[in-house]
Amino acid sequence: MSEPFIWNPQFEKISRSDLESLQLGRLQTLVARLYEKVPFYKQLMNTHGVSPKSLKTLADLKNFPFTRKYDLRENYPFGLFSEPLANVTRLHASSGTKGKPTVVGYTKNDIDMWSEVCARSLATAGARPGDILHNSYGYGLFTGGLGMHYGAEKFGVTVVPASGGRTQQQILLLQDFGARILCSTPSYALNIAYTMEELGIKRDSIKLELGIFGAEPWTEELRAQIEDKLKIQALDIYGLSEIVGPGVSMECALGRNGLHVWEDNFLPEIIDPNTGDVLPIGEEGELVFTTLTKEAIPVLRYRTGDISRLSMETCACGRTTVRMARVRARLDDMLIIRGVNVYPSEIEKVLLNLEELSPHYQLVIDRKKALDTLDIQVEVTEEIVKAWGHFEHDRVEFSGLTQRIQMLMKDNLGITADVRLMKPKDIARSEGKAVRVIDRRKAETKPTETKQMASKA
Repeated sequence: MSEPFIWNPQFEKISRSDLESLQLGRLQTLVARLYEKVPFYKQLMNTHGVSPKSLKTLADLKNFPFTRKYDLRENYPFGLFSEPLANVTRLHASSGTKGKPTVVGYTKNDIDMWSEVCARSLATAGARPGDILHNSYGYGLFTGGLGMHYGAEKFGVTVVPASGGRTQQQILLLQDFGARILCSTPSYALNIAYTMEELGIKRDSIKLELGIFGAEPWTEELRAQIEDKLKIQALDIYGLSEIVGPGVSMECALGRNGLHVWEDNFLPEIIDPNTGDVLPIGEEGELVFTTLTKEAIPVLRYRTGDISRLSMETCACGRTTVRMARVRARLDDMLIIRGVNVYPSEIEKVLLNLEELSPHYQLVIDRKKALDTLDIQVEVTEEIVKAWGHFEHDRVEFSGLTQRIQMLMKDNLGITADVRLMKPKDIARSEGKAVRVIDRRKAETKPTETKQMASKA
């Protein structure tokens, strides 16, 4: 591989001492700004017995309170903004499927910063000026599409703003425009690959070499499937709207061992999700971010709900910023099945290690006679259907595979599950974030693990 291209060496290769000095100055400015301009934060700090004067060192940050998604919803729509709307050039918002949407805003400087970190991320992934980038992240209130779009334009690549959906048309554009880079959710990338197979479109009719995938947790097993099907290098990008959107951190093409966090803008911590205590470098816990340079809606110690860890090990690409491990799971996604805690990503890992199964699955959770039930619906591959000759539930091969999956779930994860094998294409394909879990339990009896843990901290 050629020498890595560093987009902004001033911050990507900064010394730890210089970085910490920069972070402290920006953090002190941020805390003073929040205390002065956002009544919510002033009251929160006063309640916790801290103020801007309490922040003498970076270590003092651990004494300051957390911000949670709940706080953004309770202050809907603009209660946490530190700038008047006249200075806000753009608004984004979540879908609001779990209550009021969370609203975030951007000043012109915020947009410039967002473009900068996305440009760094593209360089980290191995993009080159003059590349063509096919952007299948959704455009609109979702931050994914526009963040990568502006970063790509700043970097100097040609953008195809495809957004999500109309997969056959997207494949045509990939063929005709010759994009080298694909940006999308990992599940949608796989959808593109399978649609090409179904239509008999040869892989060498497209020129993709690199995929930048995010917006949903994904496993190494899914990465291997994408790389095998599309013959590309698949890399992880991380971000969330409450911090900025995509571009908070990026996995590098050379190291492929954790995502570089752009620490001059986003200060990371790992905490124990039960106690809120800061954990040492290397230990796994909940990822927390403080925005150091955002103007419209900066956040202090925002609890992401994402499970990760930080590493200070030297990276082969030469960047000196801390790296975060690929998000293993989200606290919000944790399932409690008959007292056993399990993440969908752990179930995915087991399923994708079986060559008879495709990456298309859904987990249906219900409650019957006061007991939680888990129904794993997963498609078998086309090759298996051909090998069996036909698809019938009473076949020996069928029942044997079902029992093997059940045994693996019990042995590896300690869960009892019904398994329902599906024919290829029976499960709806994703044109954005994949719907992996369908929870049919009544809302009033559904476990709320994240809120329980948050209340303890």
